[in-house]
Amino acid sequence: MYRHKLLNPTKLPESMKMSSVAKVAVVTGAGTGVGRSTTISLLREGYSVVLAGRRKEPLESTVNEAGYEDSRTLVFPTDVGNPDSVRALFAQTRETFGRLDLLFNNAGISAPSVPLEEITYEQWKAVVDVNLTGAFLCTQEAFKIMKDQNPRGGRIINNGSISAHVPRPFSSPYTSTKHAITGLTRSTSLDGRAYDIACGQIDIGNAATEMTARIRDGIIQANGETAVEPSMDVENAANAVVHMAGLPLAANILFMTVMATKMPFVGRG
Repeated sequence: MYRHKLLNPTKLPESMKMSSVAKVAVVTGAGTGVGRSTTISLLREGYSVVLAGRRKEPLESTVNEAGYEDSRTLVFPTDVGNPDSVRALFAQTRETFGRLDLLFNNAGISAPSVPLEEITYEQWKAVVDVNLTGAFLCTQEAFKIMKDQNPRGGRIINNGSISAHVPRPFSSPYTSTKHAITGLTRSTSLDGRAYDIACGQIDIGNAATEMTARIRDGIIQANGETAVEPSMDVENAANAVVHMAGLPLAANILFMTVMATKMPFVGRG
């Protein structure tokens, strides 16, 4: 666990200056990509953010890049596929900040891009453990806090990906978990109603991150050809998450797709 002192108080947004009470968010996979950009955007909006990820260094780097190294950040290295690690994450969140308003289930990995029959059990299980089991375990712990706190409730946003709709070639583990995330989103939305817990899913297509670098170099298409695909700035995805998070709990974006306009997703591609 790592807390920080304020480097530059003048960077606080006006919303934070006017109120000493910040909403509290947990972001998994906060050290890179969409999680990193979303964490920075949430901090700029005045949230207190718990940064979760397997490695401390990228999480610390996210905080440093944001420039909000203050009492509103908590770096907590976490293996989301491990129940004990997840329980420790949310226990520390409650102890440090007293409540939880937002969980962004963002942590995700993929397997090698090889034919389905060549995927090993270990590769399959690693993807399922992080992408699906990790999101479930975090949701479970978030429920325990959100249903009992005052004011009651909160919001959970799952990173579904375009792969929650259609697969890329040679992506069976990743695509399977992302399709399953849609089921988890629907079940969470239903089961959370009684406790004022809203749940939505953001499906992101071709945000420019480390994970999608190969798209810019050319990636195999459904017809077997290799093509360079358009991408978009990752901040577009982060801003969309912040928009979903900013709604009152009486309203919910159940599913949102944000993607590079010209990516081959709709039509023939």
